[in-house]
Amino acid sequence: MAISSQINIKNKRASFEYHLLDRYVAGIRLLGTEIKSIREGKANINDSFCAFFEDGLYIRNMHIAEYSFGSFYNHESKRDRQLLLNKKELKKIKAKGEEKGFTIVPLRIFINERGFAKVEIAVAQGKKDFDKRDTIKERDSKRELDRVMKR
Repeated sequence: MAISSQINIKNKRASFEYHLLDRYVAGIRLLGTEIKSIREGKANINDSFCAFFEDGLYIRNMHIAEYSFGSFYNHESKRDRQLLLNKKELKKIKAKGEEKGFTIVPLRIFINERGFAKVEIAVAQGKKDFDKRDTIKERDSKRELDRVMKR
């Protein structure tokens, strides 16, 4: 399991585009070739989002590359995948997500110590342009301060 602890696929745009409010860790319902591709690090969640359908919360637009050694059993690269959460957590997320201005975004995919793929999701509120400029200023000033402290 040494390889699994190194898998940490991040959505870097999420913290720039949104104010992250509540965070949750959810399991994902995957096919066999999908988990093998994730363990190889071949997944992308930059453009993905979460939405509710009749039977639960799904992650949409997440790209998992086809497994190189998979035959005709291979999966579709962009399909909806169900997220596995408790009913209480689903109710909280659904109530917050239905409010105006809030959305549910995935932050990262990782493999836990038992070898299961997990997704960290957050209920988020979109940033305005001036908030994004403030984020850029803070990041640049922190970078400059780190350079000065390094010398």
